[in-house]
Amino acid sequence: MARSKTVLVTGVAGYWGTQVADRLVTETDFHVIGLDASRPEQGAQGLDFLQIDVRNPALVDLLRAEEVDAVCHLAFVDALQPNEAAFDLNVMGATKVLGACAEAGVSKVVLKSSTAVYGARPSNSAFLTEDHPLRGSRRVGTIRDMVQIEAFCNGFCRQRAEMAVTVLRFSSIVGPAAVTPMNRYLEDGWAPSLVGFDPLMQLIHEDDVVEALVHAVVNDVPGPFNVAAEDALPLNKVRGLAGKRRRAVLHPFAYWGLGLPGRRSLGIGRHLPLDPDYLRYPWVADLTKMRDELDFSPRYTAEEVLLEFAEQKRMRQHLPQSAVLAQSEERLRAIIKQRERGREWREAQAEAVAETKPDDGARSDAEAPSDISETGAGSNVEQGGEDE
Repeated sequence: MARSKTVLVTGVAGYWGTQVADRLVTETDFHVIGLDASRPEQGAQGLDFLQIDVRNPALVDLLRAEEVDAVCHLAFVDALQPNEAAFDLNVMGATKVLGACAEAGVSKVVLKSSTAVYGARPSNSAFLTEDHPLRGSRRVGTIRDMVQIEAFCNGFCRQRAEMAVTVLRFSSIVGPAAVTPMNRYLEDGWAPSLVGFDPLMQLIHEDDVVEALVHAVVNDVPGPFNVAAEDALPLNKVRGLAGKRRRAVLHPFAYWGLGLPGRRSLGIGRHLPLDPDYLRYPWVADLTKMRDELDFSPRYTAEEVLLEFAEQKRMRQHLPQSAVLAQSEERLRAIIKQRERGREWREAQAEAVAETKPDDGARSDAEAPSDISETGAGSNVEQGGEDE
């Protein structure tokens, strides 16, 4: 009996790790191991959780012992300002994970990145392809760390061509649950646009982020990929669809605020969670590779993402708590039904594949007991491995 594939997801105590692990355990023939220094509040049923820091020197031994086929690395902490603690987990953690995977013979690694790594500049072309130089803002810790991780990946992939590394560069993420810079920007009533500037913005729904990561784990699609909803919208339209009041400042004041020594205590980071360059200059990513090579298409358009965001925002502001809970329950039930439909579809696909295989019914009766015995033994060995 063929061995089930073993996938290790790092950062499963965080939002993205939790969502991806929850989704992967629904895949057939997958053994999912979750890794994090902290215990998740609620682990997915079927998740094999280990409370381990990704920087543990013995990680390579774990990967070997569990015969891990693929790693989805999501142990990452967002940081508005560059700081040593975030750098150690984000950059050093990623380098240690990649090194351990190479040494242990892991065949595939999937990383989550952002189209912000290209940087927002007046000289940018209309659409930035995946081979565009990575010149993201060094003022924002998250972007700086992602640029350094990708710079390491580029050299790593040249030296370790036998290992498939997939880097998904997502546009600005918006959704009802995730904590992202764009979510904070749209939720804050004081967060401004810049007078005289209205750049095109790309968005993606948080659910599509999870689906894209799972798609990259399940399928063999090495390389960097831009991932975003197909429609790019002007910033002012983004603000309008999200129900955000028009508020603009002269751009020198935005940069001046970033340079203040006590910007954290003054709350400037809370009111301006995006670097002003990204509200001023273009940074629209080309999606050709997403469509043609990754073979992925986000379910939500940018307008649908913003309309859902605005609806959720209105509910939180105007409805009583009981009504908000009722709406949340209704949305959760809809998600459960959607996931059930997805599982039914995957089961139907698996059955269709099985039906296309040669019919084994013509085998002799003497062969049948032997096959049954081998299948049972294989199942016991596999089960024993999972229990360990």
